[in-house]
Amino acid sequence: MTASSAQALSILRDPSQFQWYVIPLLLVVIYVYHNQVQLKNWNAVFAGLALWGADWFNEIWNALVFHFTQYAPVWGAPAKTAYLILIGLNIEITMMFAIMGVATSIVLPEDKKMKVLGIPNRLFYIIAFTTLAVIVEVILNAIGALTWDYSWWSARNPWFIWIAGYFWFFAIAFWVYDMKTIRSKVITVGTLLGIDLLCLIVFMGVLHWI
Repeated sequence: MTASSAQALSILRDPSQFQWYVIPLLLVVIYVYHNQVQLKNWNAVFAGLALWGADWFNEIWNALVFHFTQYAPVWGAPAKTAYLILIGLNIEITMMFAIMGVATSIVLPEDKKMKVLGIPNRLFYIIAFTTLAVIVEVILNAIGALTWDYSWWSARNPWFIWIAGYFWFFAIAFWVYDMKTIRSKVITVGTLLGIDLLCLIVFMGVLHWI
């Protein structure tokens, strides 16, 4: 087991780590969604939930990687936090991802066919936001906030981070954003979050693997 993994395990779901700044962070998340609900911008609301659900799915399989290897997760979050939910997910990260889908989807042009620099605008923004997110990840890793212990998931080899870490997050968020009916959005997001919840119940609550 790597030192960073042991450090993360030592604070995993430890309530004594609580810090009061979590409360205003929660209020920011509530405000962002309440604002979009007031505007009846259901596209952004469901895009936000879709991206949040995608991140939970990633965090679950990342925690399972550590369980089965007993060496390291693909990414870890052993640094100071108010609460470490899973080995690579703290409460600050999950609140950030809860907002990210809303924040990025509201910049999308209404015209799905419009191009930016010759690229369909949805694909352009997926590429742009994915690249920016990976740059931030590299910086967080450089300062020790996120740890990477596998050569295929690193600043020198960022393609897996780019594709598995973020590209599909924005792709599913914008796909849900563009769905024509609320029913389609509810079914898609509900299915994704349902899978996440089932995995948490089984792998964390029953088997205690993560």
